Amino acid sequence: MQRKKVLIVEDEPLLSKMLEEGLVSSGFDVLTAENGEEGFEVAKEKQPDIVLLDIVMPKMDGLTVMKKLKREASTHTMPVIILTNLEPNDEAIDRIAKDNPAYYLTKSNTEVSEIVEKVKEVLEV
Repeated sequence: MQRKKVLIVEDEPLLSKMLEEGLVSSGFDVLTAENGEEGFEVAKEKQPDIVLLDIVMPKMDGLTVMKKLKREASTHTMPVIILTNLEPNDEAIDRIAKDNPAYYLTKSNTEVSEIVEKVKEVLEV
């Protein structure tokens, strides 16, 4: 069986590394990007099975990345899990909800193992 590809778009190197290690040890292939611009390009080029997407990032924020992914023919069905520390009552949450992410997870309240489980659930593996 072919391994599923996960793209992590996260500008915090420590969190990105922790997520990568958790996903690799669970049998996933992992791609990473340090900012939204790079993340969008990697998603188009490498066609991951799912994207873990931070919201607050340099060059292009996660909301813009998600909108661009939804508009692009080759990525519009790609599931996205939002990872952020924005407060749930923040107005950005309303904008996020319009683009239908698979999940919205608050980084500070979520363990890496929980994120891995959500990825497995969305990808049905």
